[in-house]
Amino acid sequence: MVVTTESPSSPSTGPSAGPVPSRRWWRRPWMAPLGFIAVLFLVYSLPPYLTGDPAVSRVPQPAGFPAHYPLLVAHVMFASVAMLTCFLQVWPWFRQRYPVAHRYVGRVYVFGGVLPAGLAGLVIGAGTPFGPVIAVSNVMLALLWLACTIAGYRMARQRRFVDHRRWMLRSFALTYSIITNRVWGVIVAIVLTPQFATTFKGDVTMFTWTLAGLGGWLGWTVPLLVVEWWLERGEAAKRRARARSRAAVRGAHE
Repeated sequence: MVVTTESPSSPSTGPSAGPVPSRRWWRRPWMAPLGFIAVLFLVYSLPPYLTGDPAVSRVPQPAGFPAHYPLLVAHVMFASVAMLTCFLQVWPWFRQRYPVAHRYVGRVYVFGGVLPAGLAGLVIGAGTPFGPVIAVSNVMLALLWLACTIAGYRMARQRRFVDHRRWMLRSFALTYSIITNRVWGVIVAIVLTPQFATTFKGDVTMFTWTLAGLGGWLGWTVPLLVVEWWLERGEAAKRRARARSRAAVRGAHE
């Protein structure tokens, strides 16, 4: 996944350019909470799908879609692989200290995680029992997840590591959007529950579909927008630095 140990101004160089001094692993304070949340989420989410019993699934099985449950189980399992390997890929200490392992884990992330999980998610997402709004969100999320990951992999193969990093940060945001989806779902439920008898006329289906739709869309669009803002912020800082450098050169020649 993210393998940029080179200067951003040198997109044709890669890990072979030599090691770059980095902070020690414990100086990345966001890594420990991210890993803890990911493991906690998997511990909570995985058990129902290890039984092979559709009755304990947290997603109701749509009528007339017998392949839904096995595809759902496959999606959950492969997505779990994606979450765990993604954590290692965005950990700067790991990818800088173990570049070879980083490349192998990245392949597992792409081919043993995102691709099968995304393809399964595309099918079950379109057939969701929670209405058309979340169905469109699921399909869009699966397509973008696959597209960003494939683009990032292709950039790495072409040794365009700066572009690789940008695409894989987008992939990372979409991988972990399943967690933010749940957070938004709780927030939306808290806000809308007082309106159950008024806005929703006591209709449980309408209320459930609304919660699922809002939580689904917010779950991946907000993290993706945050990543785009962060990337653009970095590019803007580089443009300002280049402008100051050019101004200093001009001043030296005047």
